[in-house]
Amino acid sequence: MTTGGNTYGGAPSGGRGGFPAVRPRRLRTTPAMRRMVAEHRLHPAELILPAFVREGITEPVGISSMPGVYQHTRDSLRKAAAEAVAAGVGGIMLFGVPEDGRKDAVGSPGTDPDGILQVALRDVRAEVGDDLVVMSDLCLDEFTDHGHCGVLDERGRVDNDATLERYAEMACVQAEAGAHVLGPSGMMDGQIGFVRRALDEAGHQDVSLLAYTAKYASAFYGPFREAVNSSLRGDRRTYQQDPANARESMRELELDIAEGADMVMVKPAMPYLDVLCRIADAVDVPVAAYQISGEYAMVEAAAERGWIDRDAAIMETLTGVKRAGANLILTYWATEVARRLS
Repeated sequence: MTTGGNTYGGAPSGGRGGFPAVRPRRLRTTPAMRRMVAEHRLHPAELILPAFVREGITEPVGISSMPGVYQHTRDSLRKAAAEAVAAGVGGIMLFGVPEDGRKDAVGSPGTDPDGILQVALRDVRAEVGDDLVVMSDLCLDEFTDHGHCGVLDERGRVDNDATLERYAEMACVQAEAGAHVLGPSGMMDGQIGFVRRALDEAGHQDVSLLAYTAKYASAFYGPFREAVNSSLRGDRRTYQQDPANARESMRELELDIAEGADMVMVKPAMPYLDVLCRIADAVDVPVAAYQISGEYAMVEAAAERGWIDRDAAIMETLTGVKRAGANLILTYWATEVARRLS
């Protein structure tokens, strides 16, 4: 192989015995040089801040397994949204945490127009308007007393088709509350097409769908369950994907695109960068990745013990997700990193 007349390893220039002829290190000599030739760059507008809002509290509640992340009050959520706008963050993804005793078998608070998530959507839209893309988690797990992402049948299994009916109702309520984007995250078969049809029939053609295309049954969700006061009994392996499977994600991708997904996502990010890369290479819609609670917690815990450089690790993990093909990254560090990038 030759470049500019020099044969790699064979040109009689430089070094002992003419080697090395080519010196990639020349492009690494200074911070300015490395910055100039960087192949991938993070941008604040690509970052999405996941945020939790909890009903019935008067002060933000810290999440012990996610230092620096809170269950927000309505007022503190509005402030967090305004701070995200000021930092240049692209979007915010809202998760609702109902009061104790409000949960039931079908997740009624999720479809109540005055439920905490719908109220929070209206609050945030009133605060930021269209300056921030306001996204809403479309799932029942925060609102069911059994903690699953759907309605259970008489044998205690998640009933896919009955759950789709609940998602359709939930989608319309969230759209009416002001969400720009809905994120159906329950991994029910047919959820994108079913929700898209319901939104269109209700006159919400402009509301976008971010499909949780490849959502794996991961061990890294643990801190999130504290964040949403999860009531989960059992596990979600009958509907979330098996970590051993990659081709299955491509099948899910094909279905989501055919059903009308506007954007697609891989969750978690770091353990599934190979899947993220395959999906990014296969589609021409925006591709998101969710750097989830366990990924956040690992970095924060190791940094607290002095084992790693926190700031460098944050940027390295996000750059890795970007390099693997993500156009959008959901990360709990969104506002912090956006400020640093700016």
